[in-house]
Amino acid sequence: MSNPFVRIVEPLDPKQPLKKFFNLSKLEDVRYARLPFSIRILLEAAIRNCDEFLVKKGDVENILNWKVMQHKNVEVPFKPARVILQDFTGVPAVVDFAAMRDAVKKLGGDPEKINPICPADLVVDHSIQVDFNRQSDSLQKNQDLEFERNKERFEFLKWGSRAFKNLRIIPPGSGIIHQVNLEYLARVVMDQDGYYYPDSVVGTDSHTTMIDGLGVLGWGVGGIEAEAVMLGQPISMVLPEVVGYKLVGNPQPLVTSTDIVLTITKHLRQVGVVGKFVEFFGPGVAQLSIADRATIANMCPEYGATAAYFPVDDISIGYLIQTGRDKEKVMCTKRYLEAVGMLRDFKNSSQDPDFTQVVELDLHTVVPCCSGPKRPQDKVAVSDMKKDFETCLGAKQGFKGFQIAPDRHNSIVKFNFEGHDFELAHGSVVIAAITSCTNTSNPSVMLGAGLLAKKAVEAGLTVKPYIKTSLSPGSGVVTYYLRESGVMRYLSQLGFDVVGYGCMTCIGNSGPLPESVVEAITQGDLVAVGVLSGNRNFEGRVHPNTRANYLASPPLVIAYAIAGTIRIDFEKEPLGINASGKKIFLRDIWPTRNEIQAVERQFVIPGMFKEVYQKVETVNKSWNALDAPSDKLYTWNPKSTYIKSPPFFDGLTLALQTPKTIEDAYVLLSFGDSVTTDHISPAGNIARNSPAARYLTSRGLTPREFNSYGSRRGNDAVMARGTFANIRLVNKFIDKQGPQTIHFPSGEILDVFDAAERYKQAGHPLIVLAGKEYGAGSSRDWAAKGPFLLGVKAVLAESYERIHRSNLVGMGVIPLQYLPGEDAGTLGLTGRERYTIIIPEKLKPQMNVQIKLDTGKTFHAIMRFDTDVELTYFHNGGILNYMIRKMAS
Repeated sequence: MSNPFVRIVEPLDPKQPLKKFFNLSKLEDVRYARLPFSIRILLEAAIRNCDEFLVKKGDVENILNWKVMQHKNVEVPFKPARVILQDFTGVPAVVDFAAMRDAVKKLGGDPEKINPICPADLVVDHSIQVDFNRQSDSLQKNQDLEFERNKERFEFLKWGSRAFKNLRIIPPGSGIIHQVNLEYLARVVMDQDGYYYPDSVVGTDSHTTMIDGLGVLGWGVGGIEAEAVMLGQPISMVLPEVVGYKLVGNPQPLVTSTDIVLTITKHLRQVGVVGKFVEFFGPGVAQLSIADRATIANMCPEYGATAAYFPVDDISIGYLIQTGRDKEKVMCTKRYLEAVGMLRDFKNSSQDPDFTQVVELDLHTVVPCCSGPKRPQDKVAVSDMKKDFETCLGAKQGFKGFQIAPDRHNSIVKFNFEGHDFELAHGSVVIAAITSCTNTSNPSVMLGAGLLAKKAVEAGLTVKPYIKTSLSPGSGVVTYYLRESGVMRYLSQLGFDVVGYGCMTCIGNSGPLPESVVEAITQGDLVAVGVLSGNRNFEGRVHPNTRANYLASPPLVIAYAIAGTIRIDFEKEPLGINASGKKIFLRDIWPTRNEIQAVERQFVIPGMFKEVYQKVETVNKSWNALDAPSDKLYTWNPKSTYIKSPPFFDGLTLALQTPKTIEDAYVLLSFGDSVTTDHISPAGNIARNSPAARYLTSRGLTPREFNSYGSRRGNDAVMARGTFANIRLVNKFIDKQGPQTIHFPSGEILDVFDAAERYKQAGHPLIVLAGKEYGAGSSRDWAAKGPFLLGVKAVLAESYERIHRSNLVGMGVIPLQYLPGEDAGTLGLTGRERYTIIIPEKLKPQMNVQIKLDTGKTFHAIMRFDTDVELTYFHNGGILNYMIRKMAS
């Protein structure tokens, strides 16, 4: 059927009649001008894709009537303009595509129908680790080791770029996915198939929201959902509420964008924005650069919203020119946005749209701060850091406590490093990393760190040699302006050499600490500290030996590295004493905003961006030399420990199976609140005593060859064994941290995988019990795939992180939620019962289902299939099964 809105199609430029757009101003509907700008993008996509099948006229009306319908839990479709993936999530996506082709062929269909329709970019940025640091050739050594470890994965990705249309690979060494998206991939306005329309993106990384800072609506989805979008399916979403976040005032001179985002993160966690859009407005937005806005949008997952949108304004347009985009295309972008009423003037309050609610922040009230020691929302003012850490030392084990006995708070362990004697104590910094897309995309904080390093070196300050320092920029542009501005050599003198272009320490690829440091930490049972300019600091994520991890701006990372401890009051205590005996305080070397801006204006120029990105797809010689097959069907290598055909589609038929009641399920694990996807499916090191290590050893690998869980996401045998394998896992059945559980039929304490295998062999289904915010953190599809392979049929939790709930649905695992006011405690659940979950024949979204226990107790829970589309996926056994049946038939 033809689009019913074709009447509002017209050329943007009468001189180019074949270049058209849907002119939303021609709707002549007063409701349009009152819509939040983020909702206008959903509306345009619905109008442009309206076919009365996947997208209906009623969907358009629901979005246009947002002010009323936002409260009605109404479902709307959204077809994003493009998809972006990183390699940890991209490899399993390409593995799934390859396996889906095999499955479609077995069912008698055309395997080449499994092919991306929506354009997709895959940026390889998650594989490189900090194996070498503090050496001039650290970068080359780390990149060489990256290729040595990951050659097989990279060859597979190169095959994927040849076998599938619309899939572009940005090779290793290019930068971090979200910075590359910001500086290079983002269009702001698409010019495709004869139409102009707003750029929008979903990505298989939760921090995809960073692009919202440029005015491109984007958010993270699970890998499974992204695969469906790539195959042409719209995202089915509940029309979101939109919280207007008003920024007023000017930041104080010593405040960085990192301080602002950590303040906003804590504020919005308190407001409660899970499942909502946040849209920024107010005169304070005009005081923020695009890099500042991108930093704020980046941490959207940490404050729980779906998107954190900054509408496009003249500063956004200027950024496109600054980063070397084609000027003619940029001017066309501006004309389009003006024509459809999507160009914002933040100083003009008459443009302010309607919002669900409005909250406000005066930027002048923001003070320098960090977040930690275990969660990004736990903001601590820098002036309170020493006191706060010392309180945490003795506090009960939890998000703000380590439960160290008072008589051990001042314990000291002496150790020798490279022939010199040193001491470690609680609070000693052992990792200091300038890392992560959150901050390395921002010239103001990166140049601020460089200028601070310069002043520190000139003042005679140094960093202790055992501290693992590193600098992993988000793109080659950063290295370019740090070098050209003359600050790179000072960063190197303090140990902050460039070690790689990728996520590195922020995702747990921090590499090993010196053995003598690890021995000292272990001997004293010390709470050692990692300080990083990242966005996540969950337990066990950064490094197994840093129990406390703080998020901080790049200049503060250097400051704490110089101090060597988190137990310092910068106002009262010096950073150090130079060779002349002079006390040097942080205030003596902290650069002013004017200093930083002067250097930024001089050295961050369009030519840099053009030079770096015009060769980004061809500059990596190791990538260019990789050989990859060109067959349309992948030839699986049974000897591979990286790439394996997954069992998800084994035995799949065209006929649907009726969902059955889950009978007498055992509880595999019982959790409290805030269990993250890092707990469920860790990305970091593979412990030598783990089921995954035993499997890899049985395949002839040595521990040096294990690599990380993240790098092995193309192999289900490793990933199933790595599910719930986080060493900091807290299972209520066990009285200590660790990846173990009780196998109730035998009473034995086993590794989680081994217990699940026992249950599976006996034919027992499994469930998981959890508290609030189950699945918080990274958008990790293996956090749903892994439990599915372990035999978990359902999760019963108090609440879910948005992306993880979607991933569970995508794998056919039932997300159950306690009724309001109920939880395991109020219901008297111990987890030692057996659970029968009654699945009725006729299902509807968010219906209540009955749960019976073997004790005779009965209660109800909400089945969190939120839309009819999600129920369709469930009836098919998951979203990928649905797509295979659709393509095969």
